[in-house]
Amino acid sequence: MLTRRAFVKSLGALGLAGLAGALRPAQAAPPPQKPNFVFFLIDDMGWRDLACYGSTFYETPNIDRLAAQGMRFTSAYAACPVCSPTRASIMTGKYPARLHLTDWIPSHERPYAKLRIPDWTRHLALEELTIAEALKPAGYVSASIGKWHLGDEEFWPDKQGFDLNVAGCQMGQPPSYFSPYKIPTIQPGPDGEYLTDRLADEAVSFIEKNKDRPFFLYLPHYAVHSPLMAKKEMVEKYQAKPKADEGQTNATYAAMIQSVDDCVGKVCAKLEALGLADRTIVFFMSDNGGVVRTTSNAPLRAGKGTLYEGGIREPMIVRWPGAVKPASVCDEVVTSVDFFPTILTMAGVMWESEGRLDGANLVPLLTRGARLQRDAVYWHYPHYHNTTPGGAIRAGDWKLIEYFEDGRVELYNLKDDLGETKDLASAMPERAAELRKKLADWRQAVGAQMPTPNPDYDPAKSAQPRQPPAKKAKAARAQPLSPMIGLGE
Repeated sequence: MLTRRAFVKSLGALGLAGLAGALRPAQAAPPPQKPNFVFFLIDDMGWRDLACYGSTFYETPNIDRLAAQGMRFTSAYAACPVCSPTRASIMTGKYPARLHLTDWIPSHERPYAKLRIPDWTRHLALEELTIAEALKPAGYVSASIGKWHLGDEEFWPDKQGFDLNVAGCQMGQPPSYFSPYKIPTIQPGPDGEYLTDRLADEAVSFIEKNKDRPFFLYLPHYAVHSPLMAKKEMVEKYQAKPKADEGQTNATYAAMIQSVDDCVGKVCAKLEALGLADRTIVFFMSDNGGVVRTTSNAPLRAGKGTLYEGGIREPMIVRWPGAVKPASVCDEVVTSVDFFPTILTMAGVMWESEGRLDGANLVPLLTRGARLQRDAVYWHYPHYHNTTPGGAIRAGDWKLIEYFEDGRVELYNLKDDLGETKDLASAMPERAAELRKKLADWRQAVGAQMPTPNPDYDPAKSAQPRQPPAKKAKAARAQPLSPMIGLGE
């Protein structure tokens, strides 16, 4: 198992030469500078919420420019249809099923549903090795600026290898996007200061202070998660804008997206101004699909909280100057577990996973267009949300969804039917059985937790949710915690 303790022990055996990947002769030229990393993670942004992904209402010139300078992925996936598990998968390179962290924290319960959810883990365990911890022995300084949502105070970013934590705590959403934010890990700004702007400023400050050393900047925005709140002048701009897309008309949501885009522009401009852009690798990703009552993921089916494409397929961009061809488009299937091995490879850091790392190294794909050597990607969501407990597998063009309540399966060919409108399970029973077995074998291999029959099942009450109370934060913090803590999934 790739754990924090095992990693540190392996470093002692490998030494710095192990980190670099090879010994250098005494007269060799100085090694190239290590690359910096900036990772933008957006909350609840749908696959089509960017102009470069087809939106005609939302305006995202800075993100579009990022795509024009790098590689845009058309088949990139979050490891889960809700946020906390996807965030854990990014940090560790492991599927949420392996981590037993399979729902948003703290989740909600349905005490009378047909199935009882497993006793899953409501935090990212300290024994897990994060990207920040893996990079630290190679001389990297790391910051997490924004939403964390991976456990209570003892599991916050500063306990997981990050040198700086701004605004990261157990909250899944901010009580307010305008100061005072009532987030315990960020001091309030002037009245009316907008949170997305503030996070951009904090990111720029971190870059300025660490321009002379390699850094990993993890910038997970609270936006565009509810509550929908945006700057007045931006909202008015979109209220006045013609609305050609029936599904993308929300002016406040559009303004929130524009503020995220402004942040991307501001951070990238600072990299340029400091002469860091050419040796800084930039990632852009979302943690799950868009919320259907707020935006449209069409032509993808459904949205956040489901295993259909609208719940798990994400916008993803990688800019790597000198290595990734500008304005390139990649249709290869990639997923959020791939970031961990990819970033460590880019940084020249060696690690041993002992077969417990699920992600694929994307460097050959990014630099040479090489195909990935894996036959499938997987999802495990044993919870009730906008769906019933289930799992999914994508192998090539084929995708199968299995529902645990009744064992029903659905089979789709995504090449011919991106919108998942034609269930082929009954027409192609052998194909469905093959994928179903592969999915079951994978669950067993990663130790996935399964729901069990609920002795308190009551069909008349089965849809009634019950949310467990959030734990109170410790007193010595910048602000008292809001009663809304934990409500954001």
